[in-house]
Amino acid sequence: MSSLSAISEELGELDGQISDIFRALSNGFQKLEKIKDTSRQSRQLEELTDKMRECKRLIKEFDREVKSLESRNDANTNKMLSEKKQSMIKELNSYVALKKQYATNIENKRVDLFEGPNEGLAEENVMLASSMANEHLIDHGNRMMDETDQAIDRGKKIVHDTINVGTETAAALKAQTEQMSRIVNELDSIQFSIKKASKLVKEIGRQVATDRCIMALLFIIVLGVISIIIVKIVHPNNKDIMDIPGLAPPAQSRRLLSSPNSTPETISCFS
Repeated sequence: MSSLSAISEELGELDGQISDIFRALSNGFQKLEKIKDTSRQSRQLEELTDKMRECKRLIKEFDREVKSLESRNDANTNKMLSEKKQSMIKELNSYVALKKQYATNIENKRVDLFEGPNEGLAEENVMLASSMANEHLIDHGNRMMDETDQAIDRGKKIVHDTINVGTETAAALKAQTEQMSRIVNELDSIQFSIKKASKLVKEIGRQVATDRCIMALLFIIVLGVISIIIVKIVHPNNKDIMDIPGLAPPAQSRRLLSSPNSTPETISCFS
């Protein structure tokens, strides 16, 4: 028979862990037989019960791994793995039955502590047990009350902290709301200023355009005057510019003869 590790590393590891728990259970029950005190027996039995729970969990994992490999393995291997699982379950059930037997014996020993041939002693044991039970209940009740008080105090503290957090949050929200309002007002002011500046820029642009037109017109006029002056200087006898004031040539002197013996008189006239 091949080892489980050769089939699957997971199966080999689970088999090793289950075998270790079975050895621990065997040694634990052997040790339990030597213990006489019922309290120690109970503690030992609880430890063995935890080991059996762990073993049950590992056997379930072993079964899941076997089922996942069932399609890959041959019939003989699957049969061997199934028998191995059944052997593990059988061994675990034997320890479970042994645990129940020891638990019953321990319970019987506890009952025998309060029973005996002496009736007075039995009544005293019953009273002692009743007293112990009452004290236990009182202690348990006191612990529960203390825990309840602590829980109430913690609840009050949580409520107080929640109220403080809520107050701080409300104050922060109020401050943020006021800040947002101021920001909105500032944005409105900025928008108004931008509109006013745009209007002013447009007016300045129109004024500059008007000034440019006037300057262009004056420049044209000056050029025209300069052109006329240049033409007059170059062509002084040009009749087209004779009528322009200040540019006409000087008037010629004419003689008027009133009589043959009169003295000539020079009269200036403008043509």
